[in-house]
Amino acid sequence: MSFSTDWRNKNRNFIALSAVGIHISIGSVYAWSVFTKPVMHEMGVSLRDVQWAFSLAIFFLGMSAAFLGKYVEKYGPRKSGIVSALFFSTGMLGAGLAVSTNSLPLLYLFYSIIGGIGLGIGYITPVSTLIKWFPEKRGFATGLAIMGFGFGAWFASPIIQFLIEQVGLIYCFLTLGSLYLVIMLPSALYLEPPKENKGAEQVTARFLGKHISLKEAMHMKMFYVLWLYLYINITCGISLLSVASPMMQEIAGMSAMSAAVVVGIIGIINGLGRLGWSAASDYLGRANTFIAFFLIQAVAFYLLTKTASPVWFPVLFYIIISCYGGGFATMPAFLSDVFGTKELAAIHGRILSAWAMAGITGPLLTSFVRENTGSYMVLMNIFAVTFLVIAAYAIFIRFVSLKKTVE
Repeated sequence: MSFSTDWRNKNRNFIALSAVGIHISIGSVYAWSVFTKPVMHEMGVSLRDVQWAFSLAIFFLGMSAAFLGKYVEKYGPRKSGIVSALFFSTGMLGAGLAVSTNSLPLLYLFYSIIGGIGLGIGYITPVSTLIKWFPEKRGFATGLAIMGFGFGAWFASPIIQFLIEQVGLIYCFLTLGSLYLVIMLPSALYLEPPKENKGAEQVTARFLGKHISLKEAMHMKMFYVLWLYLYINITCGISLLSVASPMMQEIAGMSAMSAAVVVGIIGIINGLGRLGWSAASDYLGRANTFIAFFLIQAVAFYLLTKTASPVWFPVLFYIIISCYGGGFATMPAFLSDVFGTKELAAIHGRILSAWAMAGITGPLLTSFVRENTGSYMVLMNIFAVTFLVIAAYAIFIRFVSLKKTVE
């Protein structure tokens, strides 16, 4: 492969690999459950205390992506990638310090806030760059990077477990912080947009034929429609993820070990769904792909209330999670179709505030319904109806009011 800077040459494949390097590192945040019991034991804190570290990390991921997207556009993917690497690695190293000093506030400061900011910047850093390098395959390009985020937990989980067993929790955090820095820094240093904006000039908004700024986008109805699409898709999916293991055990009668295996497969499906669905959207169209997400999940959530089979119950989970991951990966290409790439990182970041909100409301809704009804079935029915309603709205937007909504 040539390292030429010409955007037509295979150099863009290495740009894509650099994006994957960043995303597969920060995607390890989804492996937090592996830390849960060791942190509780080592620090003598409750499950709720430990879970807050994860919830806050996701919140700061979404909010930093929302408000630092302008920074990514201004300084470029290389500098923002370096900042992401430094913040995320510092968060992991600081988590080791927090455990060693038995300080819960330090854990929140380093892992959740500092690490969360690194997550948010790192998540949006490669997206607009990849779309400029792959103007003819926007969905595939963004899906490739965001697939790395989905696979992050699958790769990280056994490594974390091995390190905890071999060197202990404190040195596990320190080792991971150093390892992620070694992976993310070279990846960030290699990232750059096509020279002389070649390729980027082709990626105007397909609906309007011009690039749209963040300020302009936020005055368009379509921005809020897409925010709603993402918010609902994440809220329902992350709610399911937060109770996957206990649901498998309680409803499908699976053992804890079998449920753990299913959770591992869910991580693989999450990653594959991101690449598969986003690549398919290049041919189906983004609006049609989101309509498919909503209709498929409406049926799947309804069917979850009708089966307790240890075979079909996990299969329905996999279908839902593939759409959950697919929504993340398809959204950047959808945004580029509507708004172009002039300030895509900033627009994508602001849209990701939906992730921050969903990360809080989804698990809270799940625990509220479960505690007050004693069952997960009511929650599944709520999600089925929600997806049916949003599917009807998405069909209306697509076939009746798209031009008016975009303009």
